[in-house]
Amino acid sequence: MPQVIDCDSHVMEPADLWRRYLEPEFRDRAIRIERRDGVEHLVIGEVSVLSGVLAGLGGAHLPRETVFGPGLGYADGCEPASWDPAARIELLDSWRVDRGVLFPTIGILPFPTDDAALCNAYCRAYNRWQREFFEDAPGRVVPIALVNWRDVDEAARELEACLKAGFRGLFVPPETIDGRRPSDPRFDPIWRLCEEAGAPGCLHVIVRFGGQFSPFLAWQETKPGPVFTFGLGATGQLIPAVAAMVVDRLFDRFPRLKIVSVEAGCGWAAYLMDRLDEKHDVFRAISPMPMKPSDYIRRNCWFVAEPGERTIGAMLDLVGEDRILWGSDYPHVDSTLAAPDLIRASVAGLSPGRQAAVLGENARKVFGV
Repeated sequence: MPQVIDCDSHVMEPADLWRRYLEPEFRDRAIRIERRDGVEHLVIGEVSVLSGVLAGLGGAHLPRETVFGPGLGYADGCEPASWDPAARIELLDSWRVDRGVLFPTIGILPFPTDDAALCNAYCRAYNRWQREFFEDAPGRVVPIALVNWRDVDEAARELEACLKAGFRGLFVPPETIDGRRPSDPRFDPIWRLCEEAGAPGCLHVIVRFGGQFSPFLAWQETKPGPVFTFGLGATGQLIPAVAAMVVDRLFDRFPRLKIVSVEAGCGWAAYLMDRLDEKHDVFRAISPMPMKPSDYIRRNCWFVAEPGERTIGAMLDLVGEDRILWGSDYPHVDSTLAAPDLIRASVAGLSPGRQAAVLGENARKVFGV
């Protein structure tokens, strides 16, 4: 039977993870949840990065009108399957899903500190816990490594250790890092390891609550609401990231590198291909590339469809039959527990071979499981 693989699922890290897994010299600055005057604060690098709405980091199982209201805390947003391997296996069984690709939740929030040693330690601690998680759920989850991109040498060392331990991909921030795009040659040691291991770099949405890195910042400052924010924030991050990788010729330097776009849908992929091809034709003399932008995207990029997308069949035609995956985004507040049913309904009109490809066979190949 073809496998069914959820390519965008998350853990909700236990609140005491960093106190337990950090090296002793960093534990006094552990990522933690503190209650002050009756309000929960998520503290990273000794800075409160979020307060009062921590249940909304998870919350897929809660009524949406209650998630951001008073009275609920981080623990309320965490179903057992979001942090316990045995419960995750039970959830996957109930969904009839073979594996879930696991991304962090707190771990992909920006670290608001310039202390590179502390950031490196945060990543190592998460990866230690994640290794135990997938060892307790053998064959059922696909772990994704977390590294500090601001310290390239240490990031490469940690990624190499994770790959040797069985991690099958790398979280890639879809934004600039100290003024450099992720496709900047400075980060080539990281990309080289990914290419050599056949492990994809996974461009995954980052939750941004404000500041210059928020997509459509001027619009966000007018407080347009969650439909706008959750609907456009993802593509506002992923489209520039993929486009930069193409025009920076990352895929000329690493022709076998695999990049997976996660949590932004797939329907924009063909649009981006056409848009970049058109402008490449116009500016070819100024910005030459050996291949058309669309050829790089077809060769090096994969796209995780949302469960209810209507354009999956068209993207299989236009981008490639082996390029489209799917993901639930479990257990985040903008996801749904019905995701496996929705994706099966979305692909029901496709041929059996295409259904199998989208539901899991493409993922099995790109993640090497």
